[in-house]
Amino acid sequence: MSKLVDKDISYWYTLMDIYKRCYNWKKWGTSMKKINIERNKVILTIIDILIIAFSCVSSRILLMNTYTLMLEDWMILERSIILSVLVYQTVFRVFSVYRNITRYENGEDYLIYIIASAISCGILVAERRIFAPYFTLLRVKEFMLSSFMIMVFAISYRVIIRAILTSSVLKPSEPADKEKMTNLLIIGAGSAARDIIKILKGSLKNKYNIVGLIDDNPFKGHYSISGVRILGSRNDIERICKKYNVQEIFFTITNIDAKNKREIFSLCQNTTAKLRTLPSTEDIIKNKNLLENMKDVEIEDLLGREPISLDNNNIENLIKDNVVLVTGGGGSIGSELCRQIITYHPKKLVILDIYENNLYDIQTELKFKYEDANIEAIVGSVRDKKKLDSIFKKYRPALVFHAAAHKHVPLMEDSPLEAIKNNVLGTKNVADCADEYGTKRFILISTDKAVNPTNIMGASKRLCEMIIQAKNQVSKTEYAAVRFGNVLGSNGSVIPLFKKQIKEGGPVTVTHKEITRFFMTIPEAVGLVLQAMTYAKGGEIFVLDMGKPVKIYDLAVSLIKLSGLVPDVDIPIEITGLRPGEKLYEELLIEEEGLINTDHKKIFISKLLEINPQIVLQTVDKLKEFASSEEHSTEEIKYIMKQAVPTYKEPDEINEEAIKRIEEKKQQQEKEALIEKPENRIQKVNNAYKKVKKINKKNKEKATV
Repeated sequence: MSKLVDKDISYWYTLMDIYKRCYNWKKWGTSMKKINIERNKVILTIIDILIIAFSCVSSRILLMNTYTLMLEDWMILERSIILSVLVYQTVFRVFSVYRNITRYENGEDYLIYIIASAISCGILVAERRIFAPYFTLLRVKEFMLSSFMIMVFAISYRVIIRAILTSSVLKPSEPADKEKMTNLLIIGAGSAARDIIKILKGSLKNKYNIVGLIDDNPFKGHYSISGVRILGSRNDIERICKKYNVQEIFFTITNIDAKNKREIFSLCQNTTAKLRTLPSTEDIIKNKNLLENMKDVEIEDLLGREPISLDNNNIENLIKDNVVLVTGGGGSIGSELCRQIITYHPKKLVILDIYENNLYDIQTELKFKYEDANIEAIVGSVRDKKKLDSIFKKYRPALVFHAAAHKHVPLMEDSPLEAIKNNVLGTKNVADCADEYGTKRFILISTDKAVNPTNIMGASKRLCEMIIQAKNQVSKTEYAAVRFGNVLGSNGSVIPLFKKQIKEGGPVTVTHKEITRFFMTIPEAVGLVLQAMTYAKGGEIFVLDMGKPVKIYDLAVSLIKLSGLVPDVDIPIEITGLRPGEKLYEELLIEEEGLINTDHKKIFISKLLEINPQIVLQTVDKLKEFASSEEHSTEEIKYIMKQAVPTYKEPDEINEEAIKRIEEKKQQQEKEALIEKPENRIQKVNNAYKKVKKINKKNKEKATV
């Protein structure tokens, strides 16, 4: 037993001994670092003293215009040098110049040397006048010249030391294998490009071969930044990429409008290089390392939508100190609604969602960012009227954003009754509670698929709009709907699917080559929803400006190119055919509707179609009775929905018309292409004339020779 104890004691003593040694080594290492720093300070101080002495002597020699100094001159110099050293060293220490690490000094530090030298010169001139009755010093102009020389020499040798310490040429390293390096082109010849070049030539010098820079400023042409030449403008991107076999492009311009950014990105897509970009200036400020800020170009960058401006005061006036309820708060739109609503300081934000994982995520995110915010996360379904009653009774929300809905078209075609139960009856439940418990304003999140719907999901959302219009006519609550198209990055969006397919090597699947959709970013859509809420007086269907429709096929091509791959070579694109209920194009207005402008250029009000509230509400009651049974066929459900929503049609009917119009448009374009325009003919004649003129000039030169 005693042997075991002795063994344990010796073991612990050994450990303690190792710890002490490690601690001593650590202390020794720290001490050595301190010694090195102090040594460097002493070296810099000695060099500065020598520069001060040399400058004083040089200024005396230069201004006296002689190389021979008398004994009296040396006595003057002796006193002046001692005084100068005392003054300069005192001022330098006041400005903490010896605390700088020479390797990392920059323009601001060098400016301090200039200021310190100027102040020192001023002090010496003043002291000369004070000590004039007692002894002679250098003249004022000699002090001024010496000050200038001290300033130049002090900065110069520090710049040389910095260059030596940071130079990759003087550092021993493995020779770079250019074949293994990535050929890189940088767009933008500004401060961001300079900082990125510095990082690439430092820690990543063997990873990237920077072929050059691109900048549209004609005055920068053929200049260099940190040894990297500016090779041309945006029009030269394709040529340069081919010439230098560019594999990656870094886009480093942050202060650029969406139109020009989109144009440059389109030019980059014509190359085989992978494109990466810097985010917004705000994101760059959060993370000082520019290279870490570089991100892959997203499809949002290619769409190039201008940033929206909101009347934040009006939004805050409605939300601040009020209870706000968001249904479907864990979804793509719902969660973004919560993120933006919380910034306007509601009294309480109530988030309702049936899917607890998403609900937990948004609750955790908001509570982490806004510790003082009053947030209630409730698991529940909009189908459950009793649950909704208890929520409204307890919290009495003044504002309701109804985002809970089934939105996936093919899935709802397979389960049409679920679309009716969740979308139609769920909306009716929430709308009824808003009426019963005195909610001030109710906003329905609608979709462009509600316009001339060709599927159950779209038809159910159109019926939701009709419920809102009907309820507005019989209630004190102000009901309104906001209608918009696809949002990028939402759950079930085509973009994440394409990215996944590209990552897996393809194929990328597109349902039809001519299919188009409206697209908007989630934050933009939600911002406009909040703005639309401030214009609501009751009964409106707000329509958001979605821009031009985008071909899904073109999106797929763009995403493949952005990944540095070639469509139908590296990644095949497969046309799979339209899915059940899918139509070639979406609309934002029913044919009979028109648009009314609002105070915001991207928000419109659709002119309402006449509806009878009693008929709409009775139809919903009948649907509730119909949906209570699961024994209905898909055909029966579709038939009932067509009676409830007169604009609901079969997709084939709509798509045939669309295909016919596309074919007619193509034929018209082909005819126009065959007809030569007069301006094209004039251009050809001008080009031919210039060519002949050039040939004649050459012939004359030859004849003269």
